[in-house]
Amino acid sequence: MDPFEDTLRRLREAFGAGRTRPAEFRTEQLQALSRFLQDNRKLLQDALAQDLHKSAFESDISELIMCQNEVDLALRNLHTWMKDEPATNNLLTKLGSAFIRKEPYGLVLIIAPWNYPLNLTLMPLVGAIAAGNCVVLKPSEMSKGAEKVLAEVLPRYLDQSCFAVVLGGPEETGRLLEHKFDYILFTGSPRVGKIVMTAAAKHLTPVTLELGGKNPCYVDDNCDPQTVANRVTWFRYFNTGQTCVAPDYVLCTPETRERLLPALQSAITRFYGEDPRSSPDLGRIINQKHFQRLQALLRCGRVAIGGQSDESQRYIAPTVLVDVQEAEPVMQEEIFGPILPILTVGGLDEAIAFINRREKPLALYAFSNNNQVVKQLLERTSSGSFGGNEGFIYLTLSSLPLGGVGHSGMGKYHGKFSFETFSHHRACMLAPPGLEKLNEPRYPPYSERTQQLISWALSFPTCTLL
Repeated sequence: MDPFEDTLRRLREAFGAGRTRPAEFRTEQLQALSRFLQDNRKLLQDALAQDLHKSAFESDISELIMCQNEVDLALRNLHTWMKDEPATNNLLTKLGSAFIRKEPYGLVLIIAPWNYPLNLTLMPLVGAIAAGNCVVLKPSEMSKGAEKVLAEVLPRYLDQSCFAVVLGGPEETGRLLEHKFDYILFTGSPRVGKIVMTAAAKHLTPVTLELGGKNPCYVDDNCDPQTVANRVTWFRYFNTGQTCVAPDYVLCTPETRERLLPALQSAITRFYGEDPRSSPDLGRIINQKHFQRLQALLRCGRVAIGGQSDESQRYIAPTVLVDVQEAEPVMQEEIFGPILPILTVGGLDEAIAFINRREKPLALYAFSNNNQVVKQLLERTSSGSFGGNEGFIYLTLSSLPLGGVGHSGMGKYHGKFSFETFSHHRACMLAPPGLEKLNEPRYPPYSERTQQLISWALSFPTCTLL
């Protein structure tokens, strides 16, 4: 028996009946999602603490508040987003109206990861609901606390004829992907992203892939090392480094490295205390498998700061590695943990060359007191997002999209971008049924005069008529 067949059939029937299309229905479901977040705040915080040892502060600012803001934005703007978008006519189509209609795709599958198990499940869900789709949510089986709340509590708030939460590991996800969906959004590793894209290709299903990668962080000689250290420390060790847009390695000159190391040590101590293991603000690694993987990476290069670990608690101290070689494992895979390698380069040009010979990252960061250095990094590299003298705080802006490029993903979402991602942009042209005499020049037999007339008409755009 196929465990998903009945669920998917129910959702497809609901979409076929047009249940999700009215603005009133979309609004009701978004309001219900808002109530879910408000009614279950403590339950959700506890689930995140269970899964990742997240503090209430980290849970709020990176998960609950961002999800609530996304819902509020969609509710404020839904009717505007849903409006037909006028398009410019030419003289040949002047008597008709041209416009773009935003239509739901149909049945959407959202496959979420474990590192931000609420944010990366619910934020795309907001866009899919706003766009009028039926949705299957597949939360990660690794974040068991969040998975339980999403599976048992969320369905009480949403219309279960249009939305479903399905559970399982890689085997069940593989079986789920055998079914035809109308759109798939996946967040995870490039390796699994290829599996998802291969499965989607069998049905010609469009996809958004939010993948990871090695995010470079260039630190210029002309900087205040303590300011840089404060910002890099917070963004590297936030959520215990288990963030897809966290700085994954630092590039700087040997001189800047020597100035940066004591500043990093100072920041780590101020943020997490002399014994970070006892800090309420430092989380834990998600499971034993990832802990073992990260412990192996600690053998790369030389530990300059931190390096302590405790397998019984899945604890790894905020760590800085130096004397790392590019060929070592820590530079070949996304770290996804509280480890920061520092590699030395001769300067800006060498750093740019280093970045550009690797796969395009999801995020890239540059720190310098010289604006021209930051601009050079921005203009001469490519990445999903860019931060100049800042980390991934831009994720709090719904006006900016989240998305990768090349190996780090394709497509984007957040705010209106989510609505656009989950909407089919249907090109529409409405013409009057009469006035056929005006169409005669476009019909055969063609003459040189009609060719000139049609060519002229095609070359002149006119004002939009709706």
